[in-house]
Amino acid sequence: MKVVGFAGYSGSGKTTLVEQLIPALRLRGARVSVIKHAHHSFDIDRPGKDTWRHREAGAVEVVAASPKRLVIMREYTDEAEHDVHRLIARLSAGVDWVLVEGFKRSSLPKIEVWRQDSGQPVIYPGHDRVVAIATNSPEALPEPTPLPVLDLDVADDVAAWLVDNASRFEYQPPA
Repeated sequence: MKVVGFAGYSGSGKTTLVEQLIPALRLRGARVSVIKHAHHSFDIDRPGKDTWRHREAGAVEVVAASPKRLVIMREYTDEAEHDVHRLIARLSAGVDWVLVEGFKRSSLPKIEVWRQDSGQPVIYPGHDRVVAIATNSPEALPEPTPLPVLDLDVADDVAAWLVDNASRFEYQPPA
């Protein structure tokens, strides 16, 4: 299994890139899973649906299962930062690629997603786990870099680069 992270500030285009990489990798025959870090309280339920009602009533966990889908929602009374390696371990077997959005400080190799118009700084100068930069304005990168610079707006090229460099992303769980 290959694992690659996508790091960058909010509004940089991480979600859009990951969303576009999924079909690009699938067209190459890969099975893809995604792990996304969310910074705030979020909902995958809609108010009024059974699972939402159960959670709102105070259930610590709600499992919804159908012949085509399984969802486990767990509520925490205290905030808990999740370890990305434990989340990867929970994924089902047989996945070729895991795309990890967020988890900027993790030990995973990652592609920085940066847009000049976001007004945010880059992270690659001080982050040795950044292995490439995906941007729509390479000429505006504030610091020179020997890292590959990929076109953020051409997900198929990013997917091709990932596949060409797949050995760099072979997952090794921490000891």
